Amino acid sequence: MNEFEKQFQELLSFLKYEDFTILTKRIIDLTLDTEDISQYRKTNEFLIWLDKNEITSEVKKEKFEHILNELYTILSKKPMAEKTILVATSGLQKNYGLSSFSLGPVELELHQGEILGLVGENGNGKTTLLRVLCGELFPTSGKITYNFDYQDSYDLRTKLVYIPQRTDTWYGSMFENLQFTASSYGYKPDENELIVELIIARLGLRKFRNHSWKNLSSGYKMRYELARMLLRKPKILLIDEPLANLDILAQQTVLDDFKAIAKSPFRPIGIVMSSQQLYEVEKTSDQVIFLKQGKQKNLHEKTTTDNYIVTETFLVIEFESSNTQNELGELFKTLELISLQYNGGTFVATFPEKFTIYDFMKLVIGNKINLNYFRNISNSTRRFFVS
Repeated sequence: MNEFEKQFQELLSFLKYEDFTILTKRIIDLTLDTEDISQYRKTNEFLIWLDKNEITSEVKKEKFEHILNELYTILSKKPMAEKTILVATSGLQKNYGLSSFSLGPVELELHQGEILGLVGENGNGKTTLLRVLCGELFPTSGKITYNFDYQDSYDLRTKLVYIPQRTDTWYGSMFENLQFTASSYGYKPDENELIVELIIARLGLRKFRNHSWKNLSSGYKMRYELARMLLRKPKILLIDEPLANLDILAQQTVLDDFKAIAKSPFRPIGIVMSSQQLYEVEKTSDQVIFLKQGKQKNLHEKTTTDNYIVTETFLVIEFESSNTQNELGELFKTLELISLQYNGGTFVATFPEKFTIYDFMKLVIGNKINLNYFRNISNSTRRFFVS
């Protein structure tokens, strides 16, 4: 079963459980994958039908099933994209003259269909790295290799789309602005309105189509920027703090959108995003880079001992408890506690790798330790925020 068939089976499960909201989004994704104007038109007619009709679940399921089968017939014959490396850096560094801050060295590889998360405290180089990758800043040293065709630096910048945290003001209606963007990037007149309609529906912007910049919230301005950038058919999407102005539900929705957009079997793109929402980013990303004072840190640091490479791995648990640090330290001795840190109302306990989360829970239950919350962060960059 190939990637497209796996994703299609997931869609059938959405249909079975009548999850029509997410199913509508995925139908739009598949429609865009066809790159077929006649299918664009059919799906837009379907969206209008959904808006205008109060219908039962059975009728709805029948309509959804019909359009899904139609899309499957088209796409099952289409070759899928190869997941090649889009960009790689080697020894990448950026210095700012007399400033004490410097970025790097950074080593990374981003493939088609991958999401790379940038995490770290404010002022540690996340935005600098994004701006270097998109060409707004030139690296002081090191190398960036882009593994796709481009004619010149302007063409390269077109394929490296950067959405900053604070976007520029625009005038007129949102829909007109998106139509202008579509025409600027090669969409023909007969497909311009159709493609814009699909993009705004995909990103939940249909009811705001006639709104101006000043009438949109920060979250919807970000969605508008994403819509505008997707019309450019980018190879790589670089996004600075996309979750900053969103509530928790909207954050989950946007991250799910990013994942679906990146992992299209036919039009995959690479996404690099920075965020302070650590756990949400880690859950969505294929790989995560942690930056501390401009330096890249990996989850499993490698150290050399007597000419051997030793990979340090631990069981690391983050938790909240009403017990004191001394009480916990005594109780955790049986698990050969390495360290117990207290950070912002939360404890972080580190144990040798031979112990598991089940050993931790057995000890907690056996000693009736009061836990309000706990999380295994052994494979999370959360470890670096307290070390």
